[in-house]
Amino acid sequence: MNCKYFGECGSCRNYKDGYEGQLLKKIELNKERFKDMYSSEIDICKSPDSGYRARAEFKIWHIGDDIQYAMNALEHKGVVIIDECPQVNEHILKLMPSLLKEIKDKQIDKKLFGADFLSSSSGEIVVSLLYHKKLDTEWELQAKEISQKLGVYIIGRSRKQKVVVGQDYVTETLHVNGSDYKFMQIENSFTQPNPRVNEQMIAWAMHQFDGINGDLLELYCGAGNFTIPFASKFDKVLATEISKSSIAAAKNNMLLNDVTNIEFVRMSAEEFVQALDGVREFRRMAEIDINSYELKSIFVDPPRAGMDEESCAFAARHDNILYISCNPETLHRDLIYLTKTHDIQRMAMFDQFPYTDHVEMGVKLTKKA
Repeated sequence: MNCKYFGECGSCRNYKDGYEGQLLKKIELNKERFKDMYSSEIDICKSPDSGYRARAEFKIWHIGDDIQYAMNALEHKGVVIIDECPQVNEHILKLMPSLLKEIKDKQIDKKLFGADFLSSSSGEIVVSLLYHKKLDTEWELQAKEISQKLGVYIIGRSRKQKVVVGQDYVTETLHVNGSDYKFMQIENSFTQPNPRVNEQMIAWAMHQFDGINGDLLELYCGAGNFTIPFASKFDKVLATEISKSSIAAAKNNMLLNDVTNIEFVRMSAEEFVQALDGVREFRRMAEIDINSYELKSIFVDPPRAGMDEESCAFAARHDNILYISCNPETLHRDLIYLTKTHDIQRMAMFDQFPYTDHVEMGVKLTKKA
């Protein structure tokens, strides 16, 4: 990727040796990090060199009567004014200048401080415009005109206010192992930002469950990014997630993909463990016959903080553990606990965020003989 803001913009930090150079640094760093518990090869899932982000957030910077996109400068020393970002996919890249022009022409730039983009691979886009003022009917009329002219959906956000022009989601299609999976991705909720790496992550995760029978338990399921494809590998899947909007999207995604063997439950991982062990009763579990599940396998994809010791102890009850992590540091901490009872069979590194220090990791563990 060539970017004229390398060395100024804080979004990219590891750029001097190109894509392959920054990838090699990450591989070596994580081989060293996990060498005390895993010495085999780490599977590597690479990203496209540019145009890989389907989700992006930009500041809107006011210079006199003009407005520009801006990003935090390297080392957070002010901001960098930009007119393009080669990280984003072709649809967002094309939209950025024309959107800014329309906002200025329609005079809805006052108190505007941010623009967030969410795009599908086919070019469906939701743009969220963030304001330090209440939005009125005149704003909505102008936003509708921009929406129709540019062929995008627009959401206006200010404190305690959300104005939707069109819809607040896009529908993404992921291609995995010769199959297509459709996902409703809702504005302002978590989605994987790099769809091409996401496809590789799902394919790798599915492969780790080859030849494993029974049912699957999934904690931290989000909107069903992994859950929906996993349904083809197991008799039944029981999936939990704390976010109400994510559970609603997951249930919709199940319908989009004609999947019928998943039960989604809105509760935290900690609550689910308490329910399963009879510590607490939850009405949300009332209609689920937990005894009908043969749960020998568990899949976890926790937030950056990883899992607490109670959740690790619960995961360790299962014969097969598949762990996807967005934070290798907390993953290493959790593996110290999990490798007391399980052996690591495979590890993978997913380069979701090129030119940064961040990677996602995958680990398959099986119970010790």
